[in-house]
Amino acid sequence: MASANNILVVDDDSVVGMLVSAMARSMGLDCVVTKDAARCHTLVTEDTAVILLDLVMPGMDGIEVLRLLGEQQCKARIVLMSGMDKRVIETAKKLARTLGLSVVGSLQKPFGIEELQATLAEVAPTTAPASSEEKPKLEYPDAELFRAFEQDEFVNYYQPQINLMTGQVTGLEVLSRWIHPKRGVVLPEHFIARSEALGLIDKLCWITVEMALAEVKTIRNAQGSYPKLSLNASVYTLRDLKFPDRFMELLVRHGFPVGRIVIEITETGLIRELARTLDVLTRLRMKAIQLSIDDFGAGYAMMQQLQNIPATELKVDMSLVQNMHASNSDRVMVEKTVEMGHELGMEVIAEGVTTMEQVKLLQKMGCDAAQGFLFAKPLPCCELVRWLSNEGRQPLS
Repeated sequence: MASANNILVVDDDSVVGMLVSAMARSMGLDCVVTKDAARCHTLVTEDTAVILLDLVMPGMDGIEVLRLLGEQQCKARIVLMSGMDKRVIETAKKLARTLGLSVVGSLQKPFGIEELQATLAEVAPTTAPASSEEKPKLEYPDAELFRAFEQDEFVNYYQPQINLMTGQVTGLEVLSRWIHPKRGVVLPEHFIARSEALGLIDKLCWITVEMALAEVKTIRNAQGSYPKLSLNASVYTLRDLKFPDRFMELLVRHGFPVGRIVIEITETGLIRELARTLDVLTRLRMKAIQLSIDDFGAGYAMMQQLQNIPATELKVDMSLVQNMHASNSDRVMVEKTVEMGHELGMEVIAEGVTTMEQVKLLQKMGCDAAQGFLFAKPLPCCELVRWLSNEGRQPLS
């Protein structure tokens, strides 16, 4: 069933489309983007709640689109966007209302992210209902989580990253798992947030790093060289001004090459203490440690901070990758993310790859690497070593 929170963006500027789509997703809204104004009226359905329409476009302009929407008796709320004079926008609003259309706002270009967020929140306040297939997060008593740290119940799993041109393993993402004595393997989504709330996340970070640097020696022997290791770091950890020096001490002690380590950054909470976080991130880069922006496309904060963070890698969110064939807007977002990453001198990695069809599209776009169940699920060290020596892995051609 289609969502009742569909947003349609009609704009020939792909950056605007990408920004609005990312913002909409972060607010739990579905979004379709088109640069072809002539197709706009064919994309409007009874589930389209909001249309963001640029007035000045090549070919068919926004005024012509309003005329078509009026003939269609479109019931969606309309937000006009333009870099034209405000008086032009106001006249366009009056025209739309005479056509029986509901114009509920306007955005004068260039507009800021906060202004866009406020507009979307006002015109589409209801978020989409949660999927019936979505699994609820399991709740664990705090005492069990404290015990897990005391009893060393955390282990590392590793998911291979594959070069999309050569098919070779280029890196490994390190993922924490809790081995619960009764429930078995517990995924991070069930304990990371609570670990942060209880002030345990730094401890988990160092447990993960120490274990990875110890286990990578076995992995190196199986592969013949040190793989690139990608470690997820909480934004709470990245506010610790002592983090870069302590991290470097660990790398030196374990003899791990500095240039083969990547710190992955997610957007949650990053902006709250931007000065401290940028201090830490800049010092990490000065020490030759690589930085990756994780889950790019899932929200809007990273779009805002992209030019500030000295990242060397961009990871395309799996939700975009997995919907590339069904959604033109998702395909465009992946394509533009690859282009943008390369223009900024970054390597681009696609997450959540599950089909060869996705691989072919990513190769065509020039994406550098990918990870996902098509290649391998996250594996404990012993299973990863066996996987690395398996000659029957999924070929790329």
